[in-house]
Amino acid sequence: MTDFAAAARPLAATALALALAACTVGPDYVRPDPPAPALFRGTPDAAPPAAQAEPGGPFWQAFGDPVLAALVDDALAANHDLRVALARYDRAQALLREARLDHVPTVTAGAEAASRRDSAAQRPGASRAERDGEAYAAGLSAAWELDLFGRIRRGVEAGRADARAGLADLQAAQVAIAGEVAQAYLALRGAQERLRVARRNADNQRDTVDLVRARFDAGRDSEFDTARAGAQLEATRARIPALEAEVAVAIHRLGVLTGRTPDALAARLEAPAPLPTLPHAVDPGTPGALLRRRPDVAAAEARLHAATARIGVATADLFPRFTLGGLLGSQALDAGALFERDSETRLVALGVDWSFLDMGRVRARIAAAGADADAALARYEQAVLLALEDTENALVRLDRARVEDEHLERAARDSARAAELARVRFDAGAIGLLEVLDAERTRLQAEDAFAAARTRSASAAVALYRALAGGWPPSEALRTATARH
Repeated sequence: MTDFAAAARPLAATALALALAACTVGPDYVRPDPPAPALFRGTPDAAPPAAQAEPGGPFWQAFGDPVLAALVDDALAANHDLRVALARYDRAQALLREARLDHVPTVTAGAEAASRRDSAAQRPGASRAERDGEAYAAGLSAAWELDLFGRIRRGVEAGRADARAGLADLQAAQVAIAGEVAQAYLALRGAQERLRVARRNADNQRDTVDLVRARFDAGRDSEFDTARAGAQLEATRARIPALEAEVAVAIHRLGVLTGRTPDALAARLEAPAPLPTLPHAVDPGTPGALLRRRPDVAAAEARLHAATARIGVATADLFPRFTLGGLLGSQALDAGALFERDSETRLVALGVDWSFLDMGRVRARIAAAGADADAALARYEQAVLLALEDTENALVRLDRARVEDEHLERAARDSARAAELARVRFDAGAIGLLEVLDAERTRLQAEDAFAAARTRSASAAVALYRALAGGWPPSEALRTATARH
C-alpha cells in the first residue's frame, strides 16, 4: 500500500495541477431579452380590485362552482397526460444525476478464477498434470476523467437546463388540463341550458298545437293552421337529441380527463345546473410578467440554454481528454494465496486521448450543435410571440363576448315578452296563428342564442386564464397527489 501511495503521489499532483488550469470551452449562455410591449392592446378598463382575479391563482375558483373546482382537482391528481409529463420530468432529473456523477471517479470491483491446461505442443515433454494450472485474481479499479476543458461541466449544464424544461412542460400540461376540464364543464352546463330552453319551448309549442287542434275541432281554425303549428313543434323537438348528445359527450370527456372511464361521472353530472358566474374582470398584468409566468416560454428558454451548453460539449472534443486510472488488486495461482504478501498488484496511469486527426468530424459536430442552438433560439422567440398573440386574442374575445351577451340577453327577454303578448292577442282574436308561431320561433332562437353566447363568454374567460398561465398547484403537490393513484 505504501508503494502504491508513493507511485500515485506524483500523478495526483499532476492531475491537481491540470485541474487548476482547467477552463470551460464553448459559449456561455446569455438569457435573451425578448421585446414586449408595456401593456396589452386588448387590456380592458380596470375593474375595482375586489372584482379582479389574480392570473397566478387557481382560476377555476374564480367561477365559484364547487363541482368545477372538484373536477379540476381530480384531473390534476389523476389525469394520464399529466402522469406522462411527470414521468418525462423524472427522466430528465435522472439523466441530470447521471451527468453529475461524471465529476467523480468510476470505481469497479472484479474477481476471476480460471483453470487452464496447456497443450502438449505448447509444453513438450511435460506431463498432463504439469500442463494444468489455476489462476485467481481480485481487485478494484478506478477511472476519472479530468474535466480540463469543461466537457463534463457543459454536459451537466445542459442536463440541468433539460430538467428545467421538463418541469416547465409539466406546468404547461397542468395549465392545459385544468383549462380543458373547465372548457368541457362549461360546454356541459351550456348544453344543459340550451336543452332546457328547447324543452321549455317545445312544451309551449305543444300547448299551442293543442289549442289550435281544439279550435280546429270547434271549426274556428283550418287544418293548415294545425299542420303548421305541428311542424314547428317537431322542428323544435328535433333540436333536443343533438343537445342530449352534447351533454353526454361533455360528461364522457370529463370522465376521461379526471382519469376515469367515460361513464363514471354520468350519475354525478347528468342533473342540470346553471352556468357558473363569470368573474367581473380579469387583470392580465403586463406582457413582461406574462412571459416570465408562461411555462411554454420557460420551457423554450431552458431548451435554448441546453442547446447552447451542448456547443461546449462538442467544442471540448477539439482538445485532448485526460484520464486518471488506477488498479489495486491481488493475483495468485492458489485461492488461499490471494491478498498475501507479494501477491498484490497495482497500476496508476495518466492517459491522454486526442483524436487530432479527426478534427473534421469534430468541427462538423460543433456546427451541428450551433445549428441546434439557432433553431432553439427561433423556437424561443416564436414561443414569445405566440404567448403575446394568445393573450391579446383572448382579451379581445372575452371583451367582445361580454358585449354580445348583453345584446342577446335583451333580445331573449324581449322575445319572451313578445311571445307572451302574441298568445294573449291570439286568444283575444286580435292576430292570427302565424304571428303566434313566428313569435314563438323567435323566442326559441333568441333564448338558444343567449345560452350559447353565455357558454362562449365563459369559455373565453377560461381561454384568457389559460393564456395568462394561471392556476397550477406547486409541482411537489402534484407529485404527492399523483403518487396516491
